Amino acid sequence: MKNTVKAGIFGICIGDALGVPVEFRSREQLKRSPVTTMRSMGSHRQPAGTWSDDSSLTLCLTDSLCKGYDLEDMALKFLQWYNEEIWTPYGRVFDIGIATSQAIQRIGKGIVPTLCGGYSEFDNGNGSLMRILPLAFYLKDEENIESLYQTVKEVSSITHGHFRSVFACFVYVVFAIELIKGKNKKEAYIYTQRMALEFAESQRFNPKEIQLFARILCNDISQYPENEISSSGYVLHSLEASLWCFLNSGSYSESVLKAVNLGEDTDTTGAITGGLAGLYYGFEGIPEEWIEVLARKEDIEKLCRKLKDQLMKSKHYE
Repeated sequence: MKNTVKAGIFGICIGDALGVPVEFRSREQLKRSPVTTMRSMGSHRQPAGTWSDDSSLTLCLTDSLCKGYDLEDMALKFLQWYNEEIWTPYGRVFDIGIATSQAIQRIGKGIVPTLCGGYSEFDNGNGSLMRILPLAFYLKDEENIESLYQTVKEVSSITHGHFRSVFACFVYVVFAIELIKGKNKKEAYIYTQRMALEFAESQRFNPKEIQLFARILCNDISQYPENEISSSGYVLHSLEASLWCFLNSGSYSESVLKAVNLGEDTDTTGAITGGLAGLYYGFEGIPEEWIEVLARKEDIEKLCRKLKDQLMKSKHYE
């Protein structure tokens, strides 16, 4: 079975590492000099294969899930990373969003994890969406959609508590679960659209908020032209861009290179897209030369194996 923990997690880390050297570059700049493979130096002056906070926090969440579902432990792992104790590529944190940084500082003050994330409309960066994929493995057999949503809400809220961030994570996790179950892209997308809209209506969520997701849920995001796809750090832009790249590509490499070459928040768009593409095309679909240069690849592989073993034991994965 190609849809494994390893494929999804490596998919994120590789997409992230491809984007790190060109973060903040414009789409126009990248059209003149597109990313075609792993680069070194660039925006953060890091060696080729270096991943950022996107992968670090994904790996922290993965690490925590190896011991079961424990919000306090997840928050502690994020704090340990912030303090440069765990899951950095080379022993230091070089890239972190403002909202995530503020939330982790609240964790350090002992605030309840689900109250650490910002709740204002201006707290809707992509910092929870970029790390949420491991929950798809944990929740893949959850039949109660309310329980699934509640779990996603709790984990998002450690750093991002506004409804928009939570609902974006929910849409992404539902879509990822359908890919894990072996559905093709179109089937998974149509199912996700229907499920998300029906659930939003049943819960009487704010229609104005749901309307913001119309391009994804009511229309077909893949049919929009590239110039109508934004790649900023805003959570809705990141969700739209990752789905657009994934749905309009025929391989892992095409998906993540399309994502990175959109410019701006390149590492995060690459990571979010890479998670979906990894699930769909399998670990074998990721170019070997990219895996070879990935920082701490053996540690990441061990962690993936550990999570898969844990989930198999608890019947969350097979």
